[in-house]
Amino acid sequence: MASDPITVSVIQHRLESIVQEMGEAMLRTAYSQILNSSRDFSTAVFDGSGRLAAQAEHVPIHVGALPWAVASVAEFFKGRIAPGDLFLLNDPYHGNNHLPDLTVLLPVFVGDRPVFWSINRAHQHDIGGATHGAYNPGATEIWQEGIRITPLKLYDRGVLRDDVLQMVATNVRHPRDFQGDLRAMMGSARIGERRLLKLVDDYGLETVLETIGEILDGAERQTRECIRGWKDGVFKGEAILDDDGHGINDVHIRATVTKKGDSLTVDLTDSHDQVIGFVNSAFPNTMSAVHMALAYLIDPRTPKNEGTFRPVTVKARQGTVVWPYPPAPVTLSTNHCAQEIAEAIIKALAKSCPDRVLAGWSRRFRIAISGTNPRNTRKFIWHLFHARGGGGASSAGDGWETAGEGQAAGGIKFGSVEVAETRFPLFFKRHEFRPDSAGDGRYRGGVGSVLELRMETTGPALGNTAGDGVRYPAYGVLGGQDGLPHRYRMISRGKTRVLKTKEVGIPIPPGAVFLIESMGGGGYGPPARRPAEARTADRVNGFVSAKPRRGKA
Repeated sequence: MASDPITVSVIQHRLESIVQEMGEAMLRTAYSQILNSSRDFSTAVFDGSGRLAAQAEHVPIHVGALPWAVASVAEFFKGRIAPGDLFLLNDPYHGNNHLPDLTVLLPVFVGDRPVFWSINRAHQHDIGGATHGAYNPGATEIWQEGIRITPLKLYDRGVLRDDVLQMVATNVRHPRDFQGDLRAMMGSARIGERRLLKLVDDYGLETVLETIGEILDGAERQTRECIRGWKDGVFKGEAILDDDGHGINDVHIRATVTKKGDSLTVDLTDSHDQVIGFVNSAFPNTMSAVHMALAYLIDPRTPKNEGTFRPVTVKARQGTVVWPYPPAPVTLSTNHCAQEIAEAIIKALAKSCPDRVLAGWSRRFRIAISGTNPRNTRKFIWHLFHARGGGGASSAGDGWETAGEGQAAGGIKFGSVEVAETRFPLFFKRHEFRPDSAGDGRYRGGVGSVLELRMETTGPALGNTAGDGVRYPAYGVLGGQDGLPHRYRMISRGKTRVLKTKEVGIPIPPGAVFLIESMGGGGYGPPARRPAEARTADRVNGFVSAKPRRGKA
């Protein structure tokens, strides 16, 4: 018998509150700034059949790949999963996004029956490999990117396998921070377990499981109803990456999207052949990017769960950048080419649902710095999450200022300047909006940032970069203009070095200054339709100068 609508609504909101509480616990207990400040993690609950039941609004690219992680663990340990077990996974060829995203999977039992999975996926500030900071632009195979954790049992019937933990922690550069972050992840998952068991106590197991099925079916109905209102047809879109860091330029992602009735078929088979560098995307990450694009286009009030993505069929060809053969490196793919997969789909659908598409968001341009902090003589790794780029505009209005890259949709934050200066040998001389960086349009993109950052190290430091968007900016849509691309420079001893998006082993002398200008978001609609009062407000707020740049409409 179907549950009554009130019970369905209450249980749906209880599930959403559970994943939100899991996220809050993670935020308050993680050691690394990349987690406790920038929030590069996600939480989710699956049912015992491996269906996504609820996710928190953290990092969209994380959660869409989780079904493959759950399936990988469930298949590998089939018949060997017991109460008290807890699993780890990070290998992208076994269901993960990329190696830095460590996943904790906790099966939740009622009696001897596994009925839920409580999951936390979090980006580690280091995962071993050939370079510090979890990104290796020089990698030509995945073993150079970090330790690969295939489905692994860390707790066996409630007993910690401390030899396994020691082995994993030994393979990263900062084992103390790694273990602190891992314990925060496990604590987050255990909070999910307790709240799920309380939900079962309150409503009964069969009612909860039956209701989850209805929640998923309801999300599917809402998604199909939204798609049904779009124009039928076959539509094409393309997005291009600057390069792969190994001399292969203009890496294209091409999507042919067939919209018929209440369903979509996304064909990615015409995408670029797999490349040498780390912009290749493992299949689970590609599927996550497709689902992410759909989530951006449908009604934001529709729950994002397994049912939401049933209307989409995906076609891909192995040997391409969107589905490489192992052992291709893939670490940058959660940013690029995941964002470009979504962009190609969104561009394709611009003529099908023009009121729902969005202009291009900023691309990611990360710097990871390793050195010694002279204040305490400790080794450090610092990731640049400041100087965020701008968000893309849409029919709803202007893009968000300094919202960051599109694959995170504002879910990853830049951390406190004061905290960063306290914990690391850094001085933020300037951190402000970048005028005129946004694409013009009826609705303009969000502006990017300007950051002037001085190193306060006394000895040598090293930097790696990982990103894209120096050659190809955030795109405008439906007549809107493109934003400005990134421009990153390092100034030392009177000399200026323009930083590439994919470099490894950059020497950073003491006192070096980074001058960073991040990308602005793309505009939506013809600039001629932007109201005069909006332009006045842009000048007053400093988003555009008195003589803003002119570009192609």
